[in-house]
Amino acid sequence: MFYAILAYHVEDAIEALTPQEDAALMAELLKINGRLHAEGTLGPSARLGTTRDACTLRGPGDGMIIDGPFAETKEQLLGLYVVDCVTRDDAIAIARDLRRVNPTAVYEIRPILLFKPGVPLAEK
Repeated sequence: MFYAILAYHVEDAIEALTPQEDAALMAELLKINGRLHAEGTLGPSARLGTTRDACTLRGPGDGMIIDGPFAETKEQLLGLYVVDCVTRDDAIAIARDLRRVNPTAVYEIRPILLFKPGVPLAEK
């Protein structure tokens, strides 16, 4: 089963890192990515751009574009991983590895139900 591991963090804290601190953090995260890739577990992963560069489409009809994500939260979604794991516990173990490297981040683990037009979703 595929799982999304969504990485949340206080964006200001990440932006406050020096270039050297950020590079060191990313190097440690990339070690985990490399291991997961070698194991055949890692799907797409991405570090998202800043929320101030984001926009949100919401509302009826064609909708309206507003600046940034519309959320009253302390933490912002800053990245994501897609992993292919046999069990939820396996996905949680990966999130724990990521958290060991970046202990102030919050990781949400959510199953992904693949959508293919005309194909029913698999039964659990």
